[in-house]
Amino acid sequence: MDLSGLYESLSALPVGELTAWQSFFVKFYRAWFLNDRWLQYFDGLLTTIEVTAAALAIGVALGVIVAIVRTAYAQRRPGTHNPLLAVIDFIFKVYVTVIRGTPMMVQLLIMGFVVFSSSRNFTLVGALTLGINSGAYVSEIIRGGLMSLDPGQAEAGRSLGLSYIQTMWYIVIPQAFKTILPSLGNEFIVLLKDTSLISVIGGKEIVYFARAIVARTYEAMFPYIITAVMYLIMVMAFSYLQSILERRLRASDRR
Repeated sequence: MDLSGLYESLSALPVGELTAWQSFFVKFYRAWFLNDRWLQYFDGLLTTIEVTAAALAIGVALGVIVAIVRTAYAQRRPGTHNPLLAVIDFIFKVYVTVIRGTPMMVQLLIMGFVVFSSSRNFTLVGALTLGINSGAYVSEIIRGGLMSLDPGQAEAGRSLGLSYIQTMWYIVIPQAFKTILPSLGNEFIVLLKDTSLISVIGGKEIVYFARAIVARTYEAMFPYIITAVMYLIMVMAFSYLQSILERRLRASDRR
């Protein structure tokens, strides 16, 4: 007897007559196999990966820009004052403070139902919000790494005729990257898990489809456990890739 036949025969029995394993099978079948529901989970998985990639790109771009500007202002030469740089630094400081001081859920609700209330692409709105949120944390991670390096290395680069941007790109950032990689990896893992929150504004990722399946089967355990397992596998895969990169960077240091 195939799985569908076994399910039909077991589901026809009264619930009280099923053994624990038979009840387990029926509930799992409804959550995963019935009506090809596993396809919905993988549709949500694809959306989750897309949202994570988009938010990651936005967060890294914002984080690098904010970190470089704030580091440049903090490390300006004594006695010099750049009004434009001071204004930009103040704006970025407010951005970091507001984003880090308010919950991710509230930011999603504001972006989804206030700022972009006329939009129907809730998944894109969610990716943008996650990217803006991540940018604040990434900027502080990168800024901490840049500020931890010896200022003499940047000064040596400037003395060789390099511009500030060239000095940061070719000398400072490559060295800081090795220091901040573990913290960046942790932030990216948090970003991946935070994609589950976009379902509150209608973003169609894994949790969105899991909730829809729960509404049809009236059984919450298996859809949410399947969702948790899928996130766990993605986080473990990302952590594995991060560990490979860290080992290669350590090996390059030894050489």
